[in-house]
Amino acid sequence: YGHSNQLRQARAMGDYLIVGVHTDEEIAKHKGPPVFTQEERYKMVQAIKWVDEIAPGAPYVTTLETLDKYSCDFCVHGDDITLTIDGKDTYEEVKTAGRYRECKRTQGVSTTDLVGRMLLMTKAHHSNIDEDLDYRKHTDNFGKGPKGHSPWTGVSQFLQTSQKIIQFASGKEPQPGDTIIYVAGAFDLFHVGHVDFLEKVHQLAEKPYIIAGLHFDQEVNRYKGKNYPIMNIHERTLSVLACRYVSEVVIGAPYAVTADLLDHFRVTLVCHGMTEVVPDKDGSDPYEEPKQRGIFQLVDSGSNLTTDLIVQRIIKNRLEFEARNQKKEAKELAVLEAMRRMEEQKH
Repeated sequence: YGHSNQLRQARAMGDYLIVGVHTDEEIAKHKGPPVFTQEERYKMVQAIKWVDEIAPGAPYVTTLETLDKYSCDFCVHGDDITLTIDGKDTYEEVKTAGRYRECKRTQGVSTTDLVGRMLLMTKAHHSNIDEDLDYRKHTDNFGKGPKGHSPWTGVSQFLQTSQKIIQFASGKEPQPGDTIIYVAGAFDLFHVGHVDFLEKVHQLAEKPYIIAGLHFDQEVNRYKGKNYPIMNIHERTLSVLACRYVSEVVIGAPYAVTADLLDHFRVTLVCHGMTEVVPDKDGSDPYEEPKQRGIFQLVDSGSNLTTDLIVQRIIKNRLEFEARNQKKEAKELAVLEAMRRMEEQKH
């Protein structure tokens, strides 16, 4: 959702947004091993609702030649400096030519931070929860514990605001003739498996209006175990809202799809992927109501990618990722030091 927020800001600066996506080879050379393959990343970026087109295999160093090839007036990057493997600013050429704009980086999240969370694959940060505690008491704490960490995920410094949700939301009400489709889940580490599923659901109707129900962190932890979810409810909300196939999100949806929920949103169809459905706390089927109404449908996304598999990829590459993170931190410190020196020279 940090990337999505950057793309949202970039799109607001012009009329048509083309997003250059690097190959696996380019990323491995300059940053370390990518989490997703280039094909997965092409699909993920294309699914973000502010993106008009992607430029696959974009070079790591952005040149005027690339901008001209795609008829771009300028390029946009976050306000964090990116350097090549030999320490050069990757946007130097376009900056000099005056064809560079900057947008604000999203505070409280980074790929490095998420990788760190996945490498913490223990349940330790859930151990301070009384299992019988009614988690509704915590629904208004905005994912924050007393130390600025979520009591469930233990790590996020992300501060949600209503303004951020408004910026990401489509703001569109369902129109007459729309097919209102409800899907629910954790949607943790929003990935190409989720995109494939939502795209398939989107294709089920001529005028689909997809509402995604997101379960609270403790609910996700109940049925997923370990230290899931990796991302807290607020991070997951923005990730799902950024997807072009989703019209609306229910934040903290009930685990069981109730008659009240179906009636309130005038739901025509309820869909679930091919993953296992864990029974509710009382052992009942959470999809009992839509099944009784004859509006439940299983949808095969054709993708076998799960949040678990992504975490396994990370753990498999653990040493490489740890080395990457250390290098990245060292590079960031060097950049900060250089900026500090420049400030001193000014004064």
